[in-house]
Amino acid sequence: MTYTEGFKSNMIRKMARPNGISASALAKESGVPQQSLSRWLRNANVVDEPGNSSIPNEPGRTMPPKRPQDMSAEAKLKIVMEAETVADDQLGAFLRRNGIHEAQLREWRGMMLSGLQKPVKPSSKPSGETRRINELEKELLRKDKALAEAAAIIILKKKVQSIWGDEGDPTDKKSGR
Repeated sequence: MTYTEGFKSNMIRKMARPNGISASALAKESGVPQQSLSRWLRNANVVDEPGNSSIPNEPGRTMPPKRPQDMSAEAKLKIVMEAETVADDQLGAFLRRNGIHEAQLREWRGMMLSGLQKPVKPSSKPSGETRRINELEKELLRKDKALAEAAAIIILKKKVQSIWGDEGDPTDKKSGR
């Protein structure tokens, strides 16, 4: 069934206002399927904040991401900055309104602060451990080359023996050699 935009707006207002009716209760009351009402509410981009009227499709108002992991870096930074201005007794309400936990806020704050730290510059002089590692790598490379050379000599020796035979082997009697 097709519903008018005015009817849809009216239903969305009923669900989006503070202490509004749930989509399932409104579905029983109005006869509109609950799935349709929920979809209309999601598509309306309504934000339900205390003290603000939730008006669908108001410019500049969109629903926050459902999960904190889906928030952009800018949104996380904004929340961290706003949390700094909130009084301690209001922090819980602020976190609930933004749908995050205090642990996430602490993690994001740490990430923001670590991004502002001076990068540690590696020293131009190698440390004792670095020098020792370099020496061991050179020695390992030298020994690998020597091992490869020894393996090549053994293979070559086996090929020579298979072609010419051993010195102590009797010669072929047919050829007389």
